[in-house]
Order: sequence, then C-alpha cells, then structure tokens
Amino acid sequence: MTTEIAGTRDVPSWRLLATLGIAGAVAGLLVVLVQGWAEPRIESHRAAVLEAAIMNVLGEPARYDTLYVAETGLSRRPAGTMDAEADRVYLGYDAGGRPVGYAITAAEPGFQDVIRLIFGYEPASGNVLGMQVLENKETPGLGDKIEKDASFVAEFEGATAPLAGVKAGAGVGEAGEVDMITGATISSRAVIGIINRRLERLDPLLRTYVAEAAP
Repeated sequence: MTTEIAGTRDVPSWRLLATLGIAGAVAGLLVVLVQGWAEPRIESHRAAVLEAAIMNVLGEPARYDTLYVAETGLSRRPAGTMDAEADRVYLGYDAGGRPVGYAITAAEPGFQDVIRLIFGYEPASGNVLGMQVLENKETPGLGDKIEKDASFVAEFEGATAPLAGVKAGAGVGEAGEVDMITGATISSRAVIGIINRRLERLDPLLRTYVAEAAP
C-alpha cells in the first residue's frame, strides 16, 4: 500500500511510519536529556531557597541540624531508608552551641491552591520567630499579599502560639493575635491555621528533643 501526495510520487506507507517513529524517538530522547540536565539544577535551586528561608526565620543562626520526624520523636536519621519526602524540621544553634529554635515547613490548601511556608518556633517560650511563604498561587494583588505584604509577614515575629487572626485595624491586644489582610482574610487565616495545626502535632516532640539534648 502506498500514499499518494499531489505533485509528488507515491511514498510507501511504511516509510512514513518509520519516519514518524524515528522523529518520535528523537523527540523523546531530547526530552529525557533536557530533564536530566535541568532536574539537578532545579533541585539545587530549591535547596538554596530552603536554606536561605531557614536562616531567615531563625534569625541567622550559626548552624542548624536537619532532624527527621517520627511518631515517637525526632532523630538525626529517617526511619528506614532515605526518603526525599520524609518529614523533617531544622534546629538552629547560636555560636555557643545553644538551640535558638526550629525552622518548620508546612503546606495546606489556601483559597486557590496549596500554600507552602516555613516558620521559626522556640518551644520554651512558645513564640513564633518568623514566617516566610515559600510557594503560593493565591489571587494576585490580594491573596498573594501573604507573601508580599511585609507588615503581615512581620506580625508573626514574636507572636505566641496558638495564633489567632483578627480583623485588620482592630488592634493587636494579645501576644498571639495577627492582623489579617483586608480582602484576603481566607488566605491570611489559612497561613495562621497551617502554623497552628503543624505545631499542634509537633510541639510535644520539639520540646522533648530540646530537653533531652540539653547538657
């Protein structure tokens, strides 16, 4: 069987199929090569962004340890085999080797999509040390202010957990109250809820690890 193309001679169908197959194979190979080239660079960038965020929410500690979360507590090694998705926290230390607090990542749905953030926390005082949104797809100009509004971000520094969102302009009376962003109360409340729920689960483990690690 051949395929007739106007103005040209007949071309065997097998040749067309072979050409398409070769083109598809080359395209697939190119995709694999590009992905193999780009993936390590993407991961390296993510690691750099995370490290900068850890330093930011902990107030530039001298160093920090990566700790893995299990039901029974924190450890320096993940349970079982190494897992890129293993739950972890980061414990910062000052120049004298004293713990200054934990950097904790968390992610939950916001108004539009999942909000990923990191916050610093000092168990002894119960204070949040700082907060930074790592990723969000909230409404531009409104919900995305959870990342871009410096005054909103600054309210988390020194706030006592559990946090409580209050109407903007109402005045912050209690140590754990955070003014929500006008026009973006859902996104603001989501950030506050993410931190509260994360600490509700982790706080006992964080306190125990620091107490046991103390000299």
